[in-house]
Amino acid sequence: MYAERASRLPGAVVWTNTPGGPGAGRVLPDGCMDLLWNDGRLLVAGPDTRAYVTGGEPTAWAGVRFYPGTAPGFLGVPAHEVRDRRVDLADLWPASEVRRLRGRIEASADTVTALEDVALERAADAERPDPLLRQVVTALDSGHPVSATADQLGYGARQLHRRCLAAFGYGPKTLARILRLQRALALARDGVAFAETAVRAGYADQAHLARDVKELSGVPLGELLGRSGG
Repeated sequence: MYAERASRLPGAVVWTNTPGGPGAGRVLPDGCMDLLWNDGRLLVAGPDTRAYVTGGEPTAWAGVRFYPGTAPGFLGVPAHEVRDRRVDLADLWPASEVRRLRGRIEASADTVTALEDVALERAADAERPDPLLRQVVTALDSGHPVSATADQLGYGARQLHRRCLAAFGYGPKTLARILRLQRALALARDGVAFAETAVRAGYADQAHLARDVKELSGVPLGELLGRSGG
């Protein structure tokens, strides 16, 4: 069973996932990176460009999902270096530090809160995220074209691409596409008909929505939502 709550770290989400039975899971791209805890391991989930299919592991997971663009500064790694990957934190931080943190989390009565504390402490020691990155997310999530977003923020197209690659793991066009997918899923989960979802989320039509969802998630929209039709 999956559950989440707002984190004490602004913009972040703390989540837990306890498998309810056998079978693979599907993590959809959302523009974010996560700090993960699983069976005594600390890992980093890089930004995904396609659905990440889990192996249906029987163990519980916990994570802190950072607001898009903020994790590289907190974790000390450019987002594109961990794109579409799950990386042991000891590959990014000193192994002795990771061992200390693992022991601290394992000894805690509340491992989820202990994991969140690690993220909070790391964020406190890091430079504050560039506020322009949040403006990039806001503009693209509002459906603004990439070129208009670059002009609005005073970036050249190449400069914006470089900034997005380091902060989000991919260029602004891919980020805009992923944010549009998330808008569409939110609408469809609320019961909005697929044709209306397509229009409101910024797709050309329902067929465009269907193609994009299938390419990014690996399954048709109806199957993804457990619905037989739109």
